[in-house]
Amino acid sequence: MISVDEALERILKSVRPLGSERVALAEAARRVLAEDVCAKLFNPAFDVSAMDGYAVRAEDVQPGVTLRMIGASQAGAGFDGTVGPGQCARIFTGAPVPSGADAVIMQEETRAEGDAITFECDVAPGRSIRFRGEDFGQGDVLVAAGAALDPRKIALAAAGNVADVAVSVRPRVALLATGDELVAPGGVVGPDQIVASNSVGLGAFFTGHGAQVRDLGIVADDRDVLGDALGRALAEKPDILLTTGGASVGEHDFVQDMLKANGVDIDFWRIAMRPGKPLMLGRTGKTVVFGLPGNPVSALVTARIFVLPAVLKMMGGTLPAALYLPLAEDLPPNGPRRHFMRGRLVSDAERGTQVEPIRQTDSGHLSSLASADVLIVQDENCSGKARGEIIAAHLL
Repeated sequence: MISVDEALERILKSVRPLGSERVALAEAARRVLAEDVCAKLFNPAFDVSAMDGYAVRAEDVQPGVTLRMIGASQAGAGFDGTVGPGQCARIFTGAPVPSGADAVIMQEETRAEGDAITFECDVAPGRSIRFRGEDFGQGDVLVAAGAALDPRKIALAAAGNVADVAVSVRPRVALLATGDELVAPGGVVGPDQIVASNSVGLGAFFTGHGAQVRDLGIVADDRDVLGDALGRALAEKPDILLTTGGASVGEHDFVQDMLKANGVDIDFWRIAMRPGKPLMLGRTGKTVVFGLPGNPVSALVTARIFVLPAVLKMMGGTLPAALYLPLAEDLPPNGPRRHFMRGRLVSDAERGTQVEPIRQTDSGHLSSLASADVLIVQDENCSGKARGEIIAAHLL
């Protein structure tokens, strides 16, 4: 049995980035950038008004002064003239600031009588103007390589006039569930059977992180049948093969033997953690194989802690940093295995955001995992933590 840290080190040594491809920006959500995205223009491209009002020379304006309106500037149709002494121009939000003007006064601070505009305030140069390049300049790095593209970053790239981006190739993840007791969701559940939730949950998890997922179904606890199914799965050369169940040492746990029979070199298969001790890592050719526990909480927790870092490294990305938060309640002592305890984020005006341990620790108790926001990291042989102490937590 090896430590969590050693397991992670071995896993990350076994994977490498998969290369890159170019895709349309509109199709790049959740993809990881393989190259920096740089702006192709300035934003704003020219000085623009942040208000509906009047473009003025600041030195001409004081309470009670009246200026003559000589034209109008609107978005997509700027005013070609120059604002001179004693003059102003009508202007709308997003419109170019006319030559000669250096401030904008919103219309609520004026009175208009035809072309005579009376102002009711003082103004400093630059008021209510968004200056050329204020957001970013041509050639600026908008999004750095290694970032996952979310809606905000995609909008920023689009504003920089970027139409396509270089992104990392998405890992192909194959899922194979094992167990005589399993029935697919929606099926007829016999008296000794349970619904198979692992592949559905894992598929959603890795799809949400940018992988291409293929569910290979459920295989019975039969050596020959399992061996054939694993052979077919490995023949497709996925980047990652995930099996669930059958990775322990019971009389019907055949996964490890059948992987070896199909040419998989096993690196390790037990981790000093809970939930999820029977985690297996192997490799054949370009395919990294993970044997995850069959208990649904254990499967999802080990996927988050161990498989996700491998997926992200293949895509050239990195894991989000751990959160460090005060405990909302005391944490009891822990044994020799690192505990990834389910936790909720709670917040109030007095104490800010804290993490509340969920006391349910059964590895088959999915409702408690579904209600969790984070996995609290409690180190091996921890003597316990008092309410208010800072502890690390991984977002789910």
